[in-house]
Amino acid sequence: MALNIETFSNVKGGNCFFKAIGHPLVTEQAHALLTRLASQGRVAVYDPLGMAEALAQFYDLSALDIGGVYVQRIEEIGSRILGRNAQPIAVLPDATAAVVFVVAFDAQRLIDQVRHLLPPHAQVVSLDVLRLPDAMLSNTRRYLDPLNFATNLALFRDADGRHTRVVSCNYWHGWGVQGTQIWLCLFDHAGAVLAQWQEALPDGNASLIIDSAAVRRRFNLGEFTGTLFIHAQHIGGHDVVKYALDTYGDAATELSCTHDANSWPSDLYAGLPAPCDNERVVLWIQNSHPIPIPAGGVGINKMGSDDIRVVNAVIPPFGTYELDIATLFPEARWPEQFEVQAGKYCVRPRYEVSVRGGRSRMAHVNVERVDLKSDPQLPKLGELVGKGYLLPAPILPIAQWHSLALPTPMTTCQQQLPLAVKVFDATGAEIITHSFGNLARHDSVALDINGLLVRAGKSLPSGYGHMELIYDFAAGKEADGWLHALFRYQQLSSGHI
Repeated sequence: MALNIETFSNVKGGNCFFKAIGHPLVTEQAHALLTRLASQGRVAVYDPLGMAEALAQFYDLSALDIGGVYVQRIEEIGSRILGRNAQPIAVLPDATAAVVFVVAFDAQRLIDQVRHLLPPHAQVVSLDVLRLPDAMLSNTRRYLDPLNFATNLALFRDADGRHTRVVSCNYWHGWGVQGTQIWLCLFDHAGAVLAQWQEALPDGNASLIIDSAAVRRRFNLGEFTGTLFIHAQHIGGHDVVKYALDTYGDAATELSCTHDANSWPSDLYAGLPAPCDNERVVLWIQNSHPIPIPAGGVGINKMGSDDIRVVNAVIPPFGTYELDIATLFPEARWPEQFEVQAGKYCVRPRYEVSVRGGRSRMAHVNVERVDLKSDPQLPKLGELVGKGYLLPAPILPIAQWHSLALPTPMTTCQQQLPLAVKVFDATGAEIITHSFGNLARHDSVALDINGLLVRAGKSLPSGYGHMELIYDFAAGKEADGWLHALFRYQQLSSGHI
């Protein structure tokens, strides 16, 4: 039941058509457009850029009396679009249509190219009626410029004595841009709009801080847990909204920080940990779109297992759903880990781990890549370049912290992971190497670095250092260069992780 939309390609980058038709300021206009088209008689759909199917993912076109679908590219003739065989635009004059619906933005040039083919007296309508105001755009000449849709979403909560704070800065100023603004829309858990406002950024490398407690006071709101939609306007050079999300509380038990959500919804996410015996793990599913996530639209499975257990609730447009992992997998325990079958319904979800009677912290799962394959050249390269690919992480002062590492498969091709960890002192001296062996995809093996040093009779003379996750080609040969892990740090004095 995954959405059939193009979001991000590692070749072409981000696709922003789905952002353009799914923007909170556009959805009401889109429904009005379709109602108007349905009332005007037979519709000929011209789909020159292949966007009609994506539009139909977000909006119900069944009320339209579609007489035919027409395409420009010869390769698309005969393909199924909106349940019909696509016809060449050259036969459009034979159509009986009251309206020609051009499924494109910046459509005037496309319309002019086929004006001689339009049926007599037919009205022409395009997606340009759904454009955001020019005042919100960074590039008014090209509507689907990624700079016009530098958007992101954040989990935003001010409830039960717990607060959140989005922190970013005007890094676009470094590209010589002035007048940058941030448009914000706050949704509650049911997807209802609680507030909309704009924040003007100073022309400089200034910070941006959006605090849930301040927003609650400003708009006289009650408690909320939902989504903050962020749209950066008048920007240049960089089309991604980066931020940190702090969580803090009235009590000291609430404290963590995680980075931005990654604004392109993905099919799969991984790196979701199971709870320890005294923990509760919640996955916050934030619907990124103006359509409901249907029951069964999102599922969870243990890494390496085909047993996918689905979320049977309907999650409303722009709604937020609290999934207690124990409701689907009551038997699962750390260091087991999960894969999220997200179906492109949500940006990278956050998860929250709460210790019974103790502290809580928040982190996020990562996009699991589906485009990589094992590279047989990597073991050979290892002979030439030493360690080759590596993933580093700190080892915090061992007198105060426990440092743990849990390798996490992060591509669908990773069926085996031949891995090792090298431990270094702060001086750069290598202290010890530990081989995980050739881990199967379903293996979840957490390594306690402190315990490893004790068992080996080793120490870090500096008291701290770093570790490097590397391939161990003596244990196996499958490798794609995409190393990931969960690194977990437990403060001995407080127990906080």
